[in-house]
Amino acid sequence: MARQGRVYASGAESQYYAETKRLAKLGYLEARKEPGKTRERTHYLLTEKGLDALLEWTKEPATAPRVASESIVRLLAADLVGEEPVVESLSAMRDDLEEMNARLDVAEAVAETLPHRRKYLLLNHKLARRILAAHLEWLDEVETELAPAGARKRRSPAGSARPSA
Repeated sequence: MARQGRVYASGAESQYYAETKRLAKLGYLEARKEPGKTRERTHYLLTEKGLDALLEWTKEPATAPRVASESIVRLLAADLVGEEPVVESLSAMRDDLEEMNARLDVAEAVAETLPHRRKYLLLNHKLARRILAAHLEWLDEVETELAPAGARKRRSPAGSARPSA
């Protein structure tokens, strides 16, 4: 689940495991061992204390999303280091964005197997797809705007490069 949710948050996988253990220690989760495919696995269940805390947290007003992106900082360095290395660096994330879209395909299929959560999962996946699409569109603009004058490309709506006429 952590790998599939990479589009929503990034962090070391070890942090996901450490956090569940921490929450169990505080009484918000109950840990139990269950057989797995190759070894025993720990499964966590929300306790009454955890549910109460979750309910209180969901009542708090949601804050506006933060845009924390290394790519933004890289672009802002272009006047200091030159545009070419920045465009090259940013263009490299295109494959990563496409891989995240592919992971959303899998996540949507999984959502179909969880009827009690399907609606909520799919709403989040739609937002994630819009965010990824916005990044791809922004990347198109960066590449077009910062490409050397003789090499400027025009992007199709799908994001594939076409030489300018």
